[in-house]
Amino acid sequence: MPTVLSDTGTHAVPPSGAGLLLSPQDTERATGWTLKPEGMCQAELCVPLPATMRQGERIDAAAFWRHLGNPVAHDRAGETWVLGTGPEQRNQALAGLQAPDFALPDLNGKIHRLSDYRGQKVFLTTWASW
Repeated sequence: MPTVLSDTGTHAVPPSGAGLLLSPQDTERATGWTLKPEGMCQAELCVPLPATMRQGERIDAAAFWRHLGNPVAHDRAGETWVLGTGPEQRNQALAGLQAPDFALPDLNGKIHRLSDYRGQKVFLTTWASW
């Protein structure tokens, strides 16, 4: 079963074949945007949903996310999808000088969240092979 990682959490979604075709309910869970007659809406903001981003009742969530100017990444098999935070939100987070909350497992599989350590000194380091 494919997994979508986004600001709203980690969501298991039904397989959709090629791409990230989700029901309106799964799209809302994964993105925080709701399908309405006027398009995809979040609070008072609505964005028209082009017909090319619909296949029957399903929404191409990856295409919609890119349409908003946000990054999308996935593995070759289409089993894991990441709906990244857009540049505006990243810039706001950086301006606040506070690291965004995230969760990662330790070597024993126990999940640790950065927010669990608020108020304490934390040393963060990253590494990448490229």
